[in-house]
Order: sequence, then structure tokens, then C-alpha cells
Amino acid sequence: MVAAAQLIMSLLGVIEDTIVPMTRQSVQLGSPFFGAAILSRSNLSAITVATNNGRVSPLLHGELNCIQKFFIETFPDRSSRPDPRNDTIFLATHEPCSMCLSAIAWAGFSEFYYLFKYEDSRDAGFPDDINIIEEVFQVKANSTEGQMKQHQLYNADNKYFKGRFLGDVLRDVQEEGLRQDLATRMSKLKDVYASLNNTFWEKQH
Repeated sequence: MVAAAQLIMSLLGVIEDTIVPMTRQSVQLGSPFFGAAILSRSNLSAITVATNNGRVSPLLHGELNCIQKFFIETFPDRSSRPDPRNDTIFLATHEPCSMCLSAIAWAGFSEFYYLFKYEDSRDAGFPDDINIIEEVFQVKANSTEGQMKQHQLYNADNKYFKGRFLGDVLRDVQEEGLRQDLATRMSKLKDVYASLNNTFWEKQH
């Protein structure tokens, strides 16, 4: 298993060096600030990277674009394609919505990480990740409204995949100085995404 510090450094590097520059371009064209990447499990290098293409279709989330690109463009030849379950790690800038969670499961990716939680997306003006799960998928049965609010929105550790918030992985870094350095990088990225989101909403008016 990859050490927590090495994993976080690699994932943040992909976001900083590859996803953010692509996102700047897509935001300028009118798409939201969501992105994703598929990394080689062996060396943690980015294999496929994509961003949201909402200006074309509301279904073209960063994760879906990335999965489609991986299968159709990066590795159209099945014989040379890395096995999603065993050979790759999936990275989403933001916690995947219910549609993207299903796509990750259907495509066979067994492990994914994300920098921003649903609550961050909601606070940035994108509440539907939470709303759709609550309105479409949660069956109240005999539960009260208060009990429903205490339920997890989805099972992040299941037979298809394991999903983890990078903030939780950060707690596994033992060396305090390194942990603080990584926390600072994550904080700076959150500032970058706040700016990207401001640009997106300015272009909606």
C-alpha cells in the first residue's frame, strides 16, 4: 500500500499541475470547476485527465468525461488498457455525485480520492449532489426526518470501491512537519478553486 504522504503529494501534484490548468480553460468557456484524473497505481502518474463540460451537456461531469476518455481515447485497444480495478487510482477534485459514483462502479475503479466534500460543493453553489441523493435515493421507511439526516449519504466502502476524502488520508501522515506542509498545499488549492468558482458564476450573469 502506498504511504499516505506519498499518495497525497502525488494526488495534489496532479491537481495543481494538470487539472487546475485545464479547469481554468473550461471555466473560461462556461463550465463548472470540477475535474478528475486516472492515475497509474504503480507510479502515481496521471494517465487520463478531464474536466467538466457542462456547457455541452449537464451529464458531462469531470468524472464521466475522464472515464470516457480513458476507455475511448487513451486506451481504445482493450488489450493494452490498464485494468481499472487493479492498475489505477481514480481522483476527483470534488466528491463524486450519485451519477459519477455509479459510473466509477460500473467502470471497475476500486479506489478513489477527492479534495472537496459535498458540503464544499453545496457552499460553492452546487447543492444537487446532496439534494439528488436525499430526494431520489433515500427511502425514509419508518425513519424520522432527524434520523434520516444522521444517515450517511452513501456507502463509501463497499464491494465495488472505496472512496476517501483527502483530509482523512492526511491524518494518516505521521510526521507533523510534512503533515502541515500538505495541509498548507490543500488550503492553497481551496483558494484556487474558490477563485475558479467566482469566475464561473461571474460568467453566468
